Amino acid sequence: MKQEHVRILKTMNEATSRMDLNMFAQAVNLEPTQAMAEVQELAKEGFLRRVGNGYGLTEKGRNALTVFTAFPSDKAFHFYIEVDKPLGFSAQSLEDFYRLVRQVCSDSLEFHLYRRDFENWIMLVIKDPELADAFASLKTAELKGEALRKALLKAIDAKYNVAELL
Repeated sequence: MKQEHVRILKTMNEATSRMDLNMFAQAVNLEPTQAMAEVQELAKEGFLRRVGNGYGLTEKGRNALTVFTAFPSDKAFHFYIEVDKPLGFSAQSLEDFYRLVRQVCSDSLEFHLYRRDFENWIMLVIKDPELADAFASLKTAELKGEALRKALLKAIDAKYNVAELL
């Protein structure tokens, strides 16, 4: 997803009052005609919907905002293979996390799942208790290896449809 689209979704989500096109364009750092074209593209793709004379976020738009919002590096999830053995991969967004879960070794996934690292990061940074609970339930299933990887990705997709957004 383009950074302009993320800025537009974020601005629409955080706006506390109606904005005219010029104010909105300034808030998203685009020219008014460019901002309107981007809004129309997002509406066409199902991220926004018409609300009276304006636009509002759809569930798909809210999901995209959660998935693509980047956090500061101090809030990133750092993948390890074991204590004091980092892999050198960090996720600063749920998108990054999803992509890295697809590629890091399964030993790292097992290490983090059973220490509750995934749950804690999802709860504290992403602020999604439902997804954190889904990850917690994977521990009781005692999944390992590729089955664990698939289950983690499935849990994220069930909530956010990340595969569709990428």
